[in-house]
Amino acid sequence: MPLPRPPRAVVFDMDGLLFDTESLYRDALGAAARGMGRDLPEPVFHSLIGLPGEASRPLLLDHFGEDFDVDGLWAASTEHFHALARGQDFLKSGVREFLDLLDALSLPRAIATSSRHEDVAFNLGRHGLEGRFHAVAARGDYARGKPHPDPFLVAARRLEVDPAACLALEDSHNGVRSAAAAGMMTVMVPDLLAPTDEMDTLCARIVDDLHAAADLVRRSLGVA
Repeated sequence: MPLPRPPRAVVFDMDGLLFDTESLYRDALGAAARGMGRDLPEPVFHSLIGLPGEASRPLLLDHFGEDFDVDGLWAASTEHFHALARGQDFLKSGVREFLDLLDALSLPRAIATSSRHEDVAFNLGRHGLEGRFHAVAARGDYARGKPHPDPFLVAARRLEVDPAACLALEDSHNGVRSAAAAGMMTVMVPDLLAPTDEMDTLCARIVDDLHAAADLVRRSLGVA
């Protein structure tokens, strides 16, 4: 079944959607917490997925206590992440093929992420994807992060495409909420978080992977 409208642009989330990094962040954050003598249960990590750093802070303080060194946790987890990621190929299946399809269709595309521009550059450079996106909306580019619509609205504005004409691809609940609030046709490609009834309501479609998402674009535009 095609999308509700033919997309004129595509806006991708990054972590867990383009790159298999959510599991790396989970392991890195868990290792950092253990290094500080603490434990980070999986449900607590799941509550952080898709959120910007400052929105994650109160959730971490609620779990660890008000005197916990959140900045120290993040610094240590960054070191663990780069150690885990070093030498790995963590590009999600179907990314290159999807981008090739968008090239063939002359459809612009952007990234809307809660991560920093440095993280975007690291992930794109690690996989030779520099120049494959026409715009990036990352931390510092918007007033309010996901689940607010701001990241996707900034991405649409930078692409100069009406948000309603954009296809948004997300893996997280907070990301889906953000994209749907921006008025985009939202497709969830689950990663660590399973779809819920709320996601069914907010999404135009829920698909298994980026190959299936690319097929939606083809069918919606009537191309083989």
